[in-house]
Amino acid sequence: MKRNLAITLLFCLNTILSLSRDVWTNVLDHGADPTGKYKCTGIINSLIDSMALKGGGTLYFPAGIFYTGPIIMKSNITLYLDAGTVIRFSDDFDDYLPMVQSRWEDVRVKNFKSQIYAYRCENIAIRGDGHFDGMGRKWWDFMRSIASNQTVDSKWQEIFKRENAELLAWNEYIRSKNNFLRPPMITTYECRNVLIEDVSFSNPPFWTIMPAFSENITISGITIENPEDSPNTDGIDPSSCRNVHISNCHISVGDDCIVIKSGRDEDGRKAGVPTENVTITNCTMLKGHGAVVIGSEMSGGVRRITISNCVFEGTDRGIRIKTMRGRGGVVEDVRVSNIAMYNMINEGVLITLRYQPSKPEPLSERTPAVKNICISNVSIRGADRPVAVYGLEEQNVTDISFSDIESSTDNGILLENSRGIRFHDVRMTLKQGKALEAKDSGDITWDMVSVNALPVNEPALKLINCENIIVSNCFQINPVSLYVDEDETCRNIYILNNLLPSTGGLYAGKGKNIISNNNVTKN
Repeated sequence: MKRNLAITLLFCLNTILSLSRDVWTNVLDHGADPTGKYKCTGIINSLIDSMALKGGGTLYFPAGIFYTGPIIMKSNITLYLDAGTVIRFSDDFDDYLPMVQSRWEDVRVKNFKSQIYAYRCENIAIRGDGHFDGMGRKWWDFMRSIASNQTVDSKWQEIFKRENAELLAWNEYIRSKNNFLRPPMITTYECRNVLIEDVSFSNPPFWTIMPAFSENITISGITIENPEDSPNTDGIDPSSCRNVHISNCHISVGDDCIVIKSGRDEDGRKAGVPTENVTITNCTMLKGHGAVVIGSEMSGGVRRITISNCVFEGTDRGIRIKTMRGRGGVVEDVRVSNIAMYNMINEGVLITLRYQPSKPEPLSERTPAVKNICISNVSIRGADRPVAVYGLEEQNVTDISFSDIESSTDNGILLENSRGIRFHDVRMTLKQGKALEAKDSGDITWDMVSVNALPVNEPALKLINCENIIVSNCFQINPVSLYVDEDETCRNIYILNNLLPSTGGLYAGKGKNIISNNNVTKN
């Protein structure tokens, strides 16, 4: 009997909570100004607090302009913006005090509140057809004035120093930022079950959307359009998060469009929380430094990522994995497929452990690693290079595969300090240079590759200090004098089953243990 009564009470409680979460509250009914003349900060946040005490609900913004400071989310709260609604955030820095727990460029800090800030919340959503304007220009200009030494020791800098005294004592990177860190537009910190859907964003002070130490994040159907010259206005930056789903988004920004991160250097390694289980699909990226980027802050590790069915146009690079000595951490198990890239300024795909120059050092927790990356069914029409991969002397990039790649670029592929790199079914058109230049690398497979418009005086492959190379099943129609130009430090090269009817010679003959069999050449 008691058990049945307990079950009945629990059912009733769950029913009450579910009904309370379905309650809609119209901000106009509680005095919010829809003209954009008067701040609604107090009204908005008091309504959120009141709804949260009753189990949650939806805060509804009808068409209009609502001027506000930071919106502080609570569990079981949805913000819903109707068509024609604009949330215009204040650019008064004082509104974003006192400082709160956050992450800035993947270092844990106390900083200004984000314009929408959620701390240890669950079941929160931002939905609708409206628009969020971060009014970021004042933030950008103030940062620039500090960087040029026009502004020194403002009250906000003094507050930052007090709030972060312990961090500043040891973290050289944060010290270098002059004690003024702009906040992201949206931060969810240690949150669960977050939905951001259909709304649009512009002009954030810093990054646009940053889930940090959060899980079960869904971002779908949103638009982010930030000015090309706006500093560090990334689109979506999941940081040490798991189970992240990004789909059907359109992003054009002043920095990277989507960036996956997990902590910076020592602080990131101490936190030790990877970003994992991320899907990115059906998105368009126009303008920005990179379309989909991993790093450079990846000290907690990044793994199990899929990127598919996307169009990139006019970004500096398409897919970019970047890290450096000092970061530590491992990027692994990344799958990229069905991507169309147009008019990239630099590389279509860049994988580098040399994001910033540094000297070789012994392997340690500071040494980053990138491995097990599969890239397939990608077209690159317009770029400086289709692919560049740069490892470290002490830590090569390993196990990267490229298959079903079509590219039309100025130059060819570059590999340095890389091992286990496989090219299969690749069709290239070049304006100049070699199809592949590899240095200090090994275990390379070059299979079923065809190159159009290769300059007659250039080899297809230039190899320097490379070993264990397989060149097989390739087709080369236009004339070249030499297919493989290896130097004397190369060894173990196997050239097999290639159809090269206009090629003068297969290889230079300078390397050791070169085996060729069943090839067709001009001679």
